[in-house]
Amino acid sequence: MDRVLLDLGFIKIYYYSIFILLGVIAGGVLVFLELRKEKVNKDELFDMFFYTIIFAFLGARAYYVLFNLSYYLSNPIEILYIWHGGLAIHGGILGGLLYLWYYSRKHKLNLLKLLDILVVGLIIGQAIGRWGNFFNSEAYGYVTSYGYLKSLYIPEFIIRGMYINGDYYMPTFFFESIWNVIGFIILLVIRKFYKNLKTGQLMGFYMMWYSFIRFIIEGMRLDSLMLGPIRVAQLVSVVLFIVGVYFVFLRRNKKLYREDVLYEI
Repeated sequence: MDRVLLDLGFIKIYYYSIFILLGVIAGGVLVFLELRKEKVNKDELFDMFFYTIIFAFLGARAYYVLFNLSYYLSNPIEILYIWHGGLAIHGGILGGLLYLWYYSRKHKLNLLKLLDILVVGLIIGQAIGRWGNFFNSEAYGYVTSYGYLKSLYIPEFIIRGMYINGDYYMPTFFFESIWNVIGFIILLVIRKFYKNLKTGQLMGFYMMWYSFIRFIIEGMRLDSLMLGPIRVAQLVSVVLFIVGVYFVFLRRNKKLYREDVLYEI
């Protein structure tokens, strides 16, 4: 599969980069519209988006490089080649979260309320961004057969794209993307119609929803980041799922913030 969308000679535009950008834009627009309802200043919003995205990309790349350190120590210039892939979503979440923690402290924002708003944009951004893996022929699962993929009603163009080096592979990116789209719809429904929603619960649901599918998907993938015999993403998914359970089912109002406002009073 051709990874290049457009070759201008002096620069190549990759599908991977385009889908990452589309995911950022789609998620960002949704978050922007919701935060405007909370009367957040436009200039503050743009600052928050700009630096959160930068820290998320840095975190995503650093996380991936860290778990492939021996390779990148031998090929340090390739650390900059993000169009080849190698952005780990858990690292991106960590990087973005670190900046948002700083930002919320500086501007006296309720961090949990802010994260409740952000995860709706995040999950649809992930759903779109995963298609970059498809065009990069990466993040796929174990070897399978054409017939089995057809039996799953997977679109023909995806099956053809999963024919790599003489074998068909499970399109794990596709399963994760569909799961995230469903999660996005559920988050929207919960936010709009569930009247007793507490601060942190939407974030907790996201953690549970995404971590559940990521744990399963990671067990199918052939390119997992490893910590000894442990698949790192599965370990992180277990931790995030437990944290999500706490926020959805176990957390009581600690009176740290008013539950219905973004700005602390």
